Amino acid sequence: MQKTLKEIAQLVNGELIGDGSVVITGACGIKEASPGDITFLTNPKYAPLADKTKASAIIIARDAPVTSKPAIRVENPSLAFTKVIDCFMPLNVCRPSDVHKTVILGKNIVLGKNVGIGAYVVIEDNVTVGDNVTIYSGSFVGHDTKIGSDCLIYANVSIRERILIGNRVIIHSGAVIGADGFGFAAIDGHHHKIPQIGTVEICDDVEIGANTAIDRARFNKTVIGKGTKIDNLVHIAHNVVVGENTLIVAQAGISGSTVIGNNVIIAGQAGLVGHINIGDGAILAARAGITKSVPANTMVSGYPARKHDEALQINAYVQNLPKLYEQMKALKKKIEELESK
Repeated sequence: MQKTLKEIAQLVNGELIGDGSVVITGACGIKEASPGDITFLTNPKYAPLADKTKASAIIIARDAPVTSKPAIRVENPSLAFTKVIDCFMPLNVCRPSDVHKTVILGKNIVLGKNVGIGAYVVIEDNVTVGDNVTIYSGSFVGHDTKIGSDCLIYANVSIRERILIGNRVIIHSGAVIGADGFGFAAIDGHHHKIPQIGTVEICDDVEIGANTAIDRARFNKTVIGKGTKIDNLVHIAHNVVVGENTLIVAQAGISGSTVIGNNVIIAGQAGLVGHINIGDGAILAARAGITKSVPANTMVSGYPARKHDEALQINAYVQNLPKLYEQMKALKKKIEELESK
């Protein structure tokens, strides 16, 4: 397939800069691109590559400087580039077209239209699956679970009993939804399990990464709000409530009964204690140790986490400790010399 740069500008509703007759035959990253490719630039870190890339054209932001390459200016280069990728390299994934003969179905199962279920899937009693759902091989769906329409459940996902999953939810391989929360009572030096009788509710348009675990509530429900995206290897404990359109990055851990607002960003390996509140629009930086509630629209970092500017200042002081130590040694020596006189 090939398109002119003018045709691509029309596709992404962008402003054409330069020769619109340039022929584009593919799309690639700014470092890897070859002649004939179109690429994109969003991260200022790669701005010096805009004139060095071998790509024939580049998609840039509206306020970006003009490059020596023919370009298309758009509001969101990353989103525009996604449309270009879909045009040149459509995602052709083989999906189960029907219910495989090895699937084990319980009693009172309700399957919607155009449902595809791969080999060796187990679906227990009283499960409802909506229209256009795909469940890949080896997955498990526990009894009395409801799955909405247009969901995509990859191989080897475990969805426990009495779970509610909304529409257009994507769950990647190895994820476990509804495992028991980590609840024990210590009596005479022994840990006794506390029953976890709640559930998990995954709202519409949520995506859950590979090997992520979302625990069921002790009572009531653990909730993942509409439009939230969760990366791989995330742990969300019992009774956590996550708001809408929040991003949770790989290896983050959220302890029980914490409430997270809308449009929050929790960066990689951040750890949150339980029973705190994270306000709307807050940003928790990578590896932040969150020991108390965070107000809305606040960025925190470090351990224990504090406002980002304050954390940077403290880190700067820490970096100067070796120099200060040497200065203190010199002063101590000078004082001793003066005292000896």
